[in-house]
Amino acid sequence: MRIPAILLAAAATFASPAIGQQSTPTPQPTVAVPAQEEGLSLQVSDESDWQDLGIAIPAFATNADVPTATSAGSTGALGYSLAQVITANLRNNGLFKPVGPDSLPRPAFEEVRTPTFETWSGRSAEMLVQGFVRPGDADQLLVGCYLYDVSLKQQLASAAWQVAPGDWRRAAHKCADMVYARLSGESPFFDSRIAYIAETGPKDRRMKRLAIMDSDGANHRYLTTGQTTALTPRYSPDYKSILYLSYFNGQPRIYIYDLERNTQRLLLQSQNPLFAPRWSPDGKWVLYSMAIGGNTDIYKMPSGGGGAVRLTDTPGIDIGGSFSPDGSRIVFESDRSGSQQVYVMNADGSGQKRISFFGGRAATPEWSPRGDQIAFTHIAGNFRIAVMSPGGGELRYLTDSWQDEAPTWAPNGRIIQFFRTTRGSGKASLWQVDLTGRNERRLQTPVDGSDPAWGPLRP
Repeated sequence: MRIPAILLAAAATFASPAIGQQSTPTPQPTVAVPAQEEGLSLQVSDESDWQDLGIAIPAFATNADVPTATSAGSTGALGYSLAQVITANLRNNGLFKPVGPDSLPRPAFEEVRTPTFETWSGRSAEMLVQGFVRPGDADQLLVGCYLYDVSLKQQLASAAWQVAPGDWRRAAHKCADMVYARLSGESPFFDSRIAYIAETGPKDRRMKRLAIMDSDGANHRYLTTGQTTALTPRYSPDYKSILYLSYFNGQPRIYIYDLERNTQRLLLQSQNPLFAPRWSPDGKWVLYSMAIGGNTDIYKMPSGGGGAVRLTDTPGIDIGGSFSPDGSRIVFESDRSGSQQVYVMNADGSGQKRISFFGGRAATPEWSPRGDQIAFTHIAGNFRIAVMSPGGGELRYLTDSWQDEAPTWAPNGRIIQFFRTTRGSGKASLWQVDLTGRNERRLQTPVDGSDPAWGPLRP
């Protein structure tokens, strides 16, 4: 078993007049409508209520097909790509049945705010997502997004974002987030990023590099060269840096990688084995585990550097998991009872208590961002991803494969990412599953992947 992970320019509702030399006015988005407003054709209270919902997403309109400084091409081509990304986002979460731009007529720019609802009801669409893209101020792009209830002929929500050309995918993710939140009643998650360990090479000599990407796998980038082994990354709460463990010639180090400067600083170096560094919710502390003389305990230290505080002091192996969302408690794994089990304690190390009592072993616990559940790896023959309440009850299995481990939560606490190892080959890949356990999919990466870490919603 591997050492397991055992985490726009400000997008806001934008309403400005069209650029002066353009004769066609830009449709003005309104403030997004609250989810409880009357007229919504789908209400969702928990996972058991989720159902498929047909959504039509035609290519976004533009008032002038002009070149853009994007890989997608002109504003016309970009409008098509925006709709493709939104369609893929909504399809992959398992809740909706979107139909994308390939098989739909493209609305004219003037129709963005005044849809021809009969066209869409004739196609059996329940919801309609339309939008526009056009040049904005200071070489930026202006992207607008509108959600309509076709049967009620009502606008449910709208927003717009002015983004740098290189950030056009963020506008698509934010549009998908608006639609998802409005129709599901849940918090969004598409505009987020994932860190993971990219693996290449033979099974006995794996190269492990730190890599990052968008939540849908786009904008992939390697951060380290592979000259040293990288493990167990975690995004900082403010998205400015990544905490990870590195091994070079057998010597462990904990680094903080600065994503804005593409530099890193050494937080901790030790002659003793180190494991599983984790941020506190406010970013002020780092949890980690260290083995001394066959005994492994959990410590925390200031993220800016300084003296460490030991939180556990029992015979055996204690490995830190994660803080609760409010930072008051920590969930961790320990074999002090004779086998790996899940424990919780207060943030100062007091009140240590075992919470897993269902047979087998339990490892890699991660507290949900909502605080209502703990995801972990249950080991009883196979390795399976499971969830339980913070008190240890309500056990539910979400996967049933040979070796699934190291769960990490989406920002909304309703989807879990993990890595799956294939029997025999030892190849690892990233997967996602929702809390129903019914919607499972592989996230494509350029190479093998392990130790995923889903970051919070981007600021």
